[in-house]
Amino acid sequence: MTTAPLPPSRRRTVRLQEASLLEGPMLLLRSIRGFSSNRSITWLTCVPFALFGLGVFNLSAHAADLPELTPGFLANNLWLLIAAVLVIFMNAGFAMVEAGMCRQKNAVNILAKNLFVFALAVTAYWFIGFQIMYKAEWLIPGFLKFGGLFFDPAVTPDMVTNGDLVPSVDFLFQAAFAGTAATIVSGLVAERIKFGEFVVFSLILTAFIYPIAGSWQWNGDGWLAEAGFIDFAGSTLVHSVGAWAGLVGAIALGPRIGKFVGGKAQALPGHNMAIATLGCLILWIGWYGFNAGSQLAMDAAVPYIAVTTTLAAAGGAIGATIISTLYSGKPDLTMIINGILAGLVSITAGCDGVAMWAAWLIGLIGGVIVVFSVAFIDGLQIDDPVGAFSVHGTCGIWGTLAVGLFNTDAGLLTGHGFSQLGVQALGCISYAVFIVVTCWIAWSVIGALFGGIRVTEAEEIEGLDIGEHGMEAYPDFASAGN
Repeated sequence: MTTAPLPPSRRRTVRLQEASLLEGPMLLLRSIRGFSSNRSITWLTCVPFALFGLGVFNLSAHAADLPELTPGFLANNLWLLIAAVLVIFMNAGFAMVEAGMCRQKNAVNILAKNLFVFALAVTAYWFIGFQIMYKAEWLIPGFLKFGGLFFDPAVTPDMVTNGDLVPSVDFLFQAAFAGTAATIVSGLVAERIKFGEFVVFSLILTAFIYPIAGSWQWNGDGWLAEAGFIDFAGSTLVHSVGAWAGLVGAIALGPRIGKFVGGKAQALPGHNMAIATLGCLILWIGWYGFNAGSQLAMDAAVPYIAVTTTLAAAGGAIGATIISTLYSGKPDLTMIINGILAGLVSITAGCDGVAMWAAWLIGLIGGVIVVFSVAFIDGLQIDDPVGAFSVHGTCGIWGTLAVGLFNTDAGLLTGHGFSQLGVQALGCISYAVFIVVTCWIAWSVIGALFGGIRVTEAEEIEGLDIGEHGMEAYPDFASAGN
């Protein structure tokens, strides 16, 4: 007795279940070609889950050695993968905000820096940074880890049983954070830094400086973690670290030509507020991966963190809009953008541990602070083209201190005394000193080795797009010197 052949659709299903990760996507594409039937629509909606099951985490090769994948294991790892992608997509937001708020003649340079810096950050962090921050042994207990390159991607049975994160997805999420710290620097040094010298500094920052700073807190046994310092998703560890690194670079570079005349700051308007606004919204969306992803699991805290993040952004927008209107007579779009980002930075340290009303208030105060901080930095005659230090540095400090005020289990205003506020202040000061000193050394050495870090006056006047890249962002439009 012979067996009837299986229908084609059944044969595809069998092959898909047995497919490798490389074969799976093409089989899926063949299955969903044409969306006219309900079955095709069903296939389309199942693509992410099918890819996940086919081995996003390289589990197929170890199937015989691992227990059955549990729902908790799958949910935790899938959520962190999605969160990592959201954080990576924030690079697009940073690029658009920075390019839009700067002049047309430097747009290509800014876009190139923001795009390339993530490639550098991932490479440097994969090569050594992840080891220094998390995996290596303590060389100086609590202060410095060192030893070994790369990381071990092996998945163990215990990881599956306990619902832990696999090393690969953990690395991807942490690398996205390293890239964010480096990208913040770009905004502070925009429109006058040499591309190559910025590349070298970004490598040093993401390979060594940022991982050492992160090891003090996020691996659990660093000296600040032992002291009780709280920075849930990085108001200080990511945002202030990047801001201080960029501020040192901005001071070393000096202001752009024409920024300060007679001791007074002059406006050098951005060329495209539409893309700056879109960039702000991309960052807002990406922040759900940044903050909620930092829970490192898919549990009941994730939606709560998403709500506190949203409320803080809303509060920041309202605060900055009110103050900028009172300050200048009209609502300033650049300040609305920076107010939203200020609220997001401000809530990042404490998004998991404050009440919703406190989250909105923290964001509101951040939006107010950022307006005055921009004016203060200008008053010091430090040229920060996009207000990056005010958003990420000043509001990063505020957000970190706000934990000591509003945290429901340790805050001063929730009845728990001054202790946590003191620890938060210690962390802010420690990171500021460490980053300023190490980055001043790095910028100085780079400048000495490469004959300075600033482009020539002629290149700056013509624009870095031509001088550094030999192309223009808008070749069909006549240049107006902007």
